[in-house]
Amino acid sequence: MDRRPPAGMPARRRRSRRKESFVGLSAIFLLAFTLCAMAAAVNWSRLGEPWPDPAALGDIPGVPVSWPSTSPFAPEDIGTSDASPTTAQGRLYLPTGPQAARSAPAVILLHGSGGILPSRELTYAPQLARMGVAALVVDSFGARRDRGTEFIDRILNITETMMLADAYAGVGFLAARPEIDPRRIVLTGFSYGAMATMYALYAQVADRLAPLQPNGERLRFAGHVAFYGPCIARFENNRTTGAPLLMLIGGKDEIVDHQRCAETAADLRAGGSRVETIVYPDAVHQWDGAFAARPIGRNLSGCSFLVERDGTIRDRNTGLAMTGPFMRKIILGLCTLGAGPYPIARNDRVRAQATADYGRFLASIFTAPPRP
Repeated sequence: MDRRPPAGMPARRRRSRRKESFVGLSAIFLLAFTLCAMAAAVNWSRLGEPWPDPAALGDIPGVPVSWPSTSPFAPEDIGTSDASPTTAQGRLYLPTGPQAARSAPAVILLHGSGGILPSRELTYAPQLARMGVAALVVDSFGARRDRGTEFIDRILNITETMMLADAYAGVGFLAARPEIDPRRIVLTGFSYGAMATMYALYAQVADRLAPLQPNGERLRFAGHVAFYGPCIARFENNRTTGAPLLMLIGGKDEIVDHQRCAETAADLRAGGSRVETIVYPDAVHQWDGAFAARPIGRNLSGCSFLVERDGTIRDRNTGLAMTGPFMRKIILGLCTLGAGPYPIARNDRVRAQATADYGRFLASIFTAPPRP
């Protein structure tokens, strides 16, 4: 092939064009190198230090987002016609400034039975973004207003499995963004959402919900964090994805049975995951909420479920299968019969300690080599 310059082009002009091309390419490589260096220079250990002042986060408002999901009532419904298509909703908080490709880790946040709280999800998310971590706040209730808007209706009709579907679909949504590293996404849940966060660790759930990559493998969460999650269900098949779990529990939380949480932790360890449990002796439920001490809801600690290998949720007290809203109402009614409310209370000292423990866990995930 003739690579000679066009006839009549002055030599000086040819040299000038080569120089301009070299300068342009150099600038592109320099920018790419700078962005990569910025990503590599992040000191994730700062996540274990005091987090940014919430009052100084006005420049990180987040943006509303949506992505395709489904609404399986129970794990047995995943992938069936009963899992109707759903448009998941949430709010995305991104780190400020330029981000190199696949440089930003992320956290997906699942709310509790009271929904998204300004003092909790909408505070943690911009704090994480300020420190370089993308945060996706999932609103599983908001996406399913047709199923219920009142507290009881939502608990009966919008299940933990639906939250699982939103969370795993959220991984696919984040992975499609060029700045997000899909191998460093951590799932975090609070109370009701913490239950879903723990269930997401089981392989029988991940094998059916985790999004497929072009190479045929499924994207998994790099870690799981459960804030004051009731340990109500155990899985017959305890095999896990291998990701680690951090359980944060209040020593005086009446809705969280410590013995059963220890059994759940033992199941998960036997299934292949590292589990760390931290107990804050004086804390009750929802220490990072906005309310002073008060009783709420109905105590579910008497409820005990088994998730069978085919995904059926069975009440261990009665043997009944939770096959729909009606049976869920019957089962929850029976296992909370005579149960009173449980206390919640904001505790800023515990919140600060839990945030530091949470940040330390995130740092360990973000600095470790990605799991295969």
